[in-house]
Amino acid sequence: MLKAHLIKTRGAESIYYKDHENRTISLENTIKLIFTNDKDPLRLNLEKIIELRNTSTHFITEEYEMVYVPLFQANILNYNEKMKAFHSIDMTSIIPQNFLMLSVSMRALDEAEIIATYPEAVASRFIETKTQIDDLAVNNNEKFAIRIDHHFYVTKNRDNATNVVRFEKEAKDNVKIVKELQDPNQTHKYTAKSCIKAIQDRLRKEGIEIIYNGKAARFTSFHFTNFCKYYGLKQNEKLCYIHKQYSSPQYSYSQQMIEFIVDEIRKDPLHILDNIKK
Repeated sequence: MLKAHLIKTRGAESIYYKDHENRTISLENTIKLIFTNDKDPLRLNLEKIIELRNTSTHFITEEYEMVYVPLFQANILNYNEKMKAFHSIDMTSIIPQNFLMLSVSMRALDEAEIIATYPEAVASRFIETKTQIDDLAVNNNEKFAIRIDHHFYVTKNRDNATNVVRFEKEAKDNVKIVKELQDPNQTHKYTAKSCIKAIQDRLRKEGIEIIYNGKAARFTSFHFTNFCKYYGLKQNEKLCYIHKQYSSPQYSYSQQMIEFIVDEIRKDPLHILDNIKK
């Protein structure tokens, strides 16, 4: 797809090595020509996946899936976006949107289990790779990785539990129960401005046209504010985090906020803006 873009923008000769006219340039070279910023999360995503491709099979274990799935998912979405930008092809018109979402069995990784299961060289390589990717995921956006986080909560309702544990008073090892610990920089990373832009992008990609006052409209901060007031979204901790350390409260929003608003618009794009305003 990237080579097709080079042919389209720079001519057919651009995909061949100058000193080997019968050989096309590598994927690594193609990426550097098109995505010139080596800090671009999309480029970092591709480079990490290429690194996996080039890794000796001696080091690959089944647990690699749990490390790389966030990168693969981001890569699929990036591909869809660039196909539309470079070639005006919407992949969701060819492949249903739900088939662009990877379905895998994920569980929390236990490094001690990795060390116990594999030879030292394999375990060390795996842990080093996982650490590098985790660090990059923290410092980049969803173009690099679609993060998969595991959150554990203690509940007394057995029907709500996925695992059952027992507390033993006589146990020699003590633990402390933390009710909930979250980093709003990760769970609620959107400002109002970036949240609105993400909603606009989703509506455009899905071809959803919204109407306000009888005319085609663009989703703006005005509509965002109306949604927040009507549904009480700023009072929902899953959707909105209130930063109370400032003289005036500041708000940041989660991915669920974007999903909620898009889902509500999708139900009735012709009337919802007017109805909420009324």
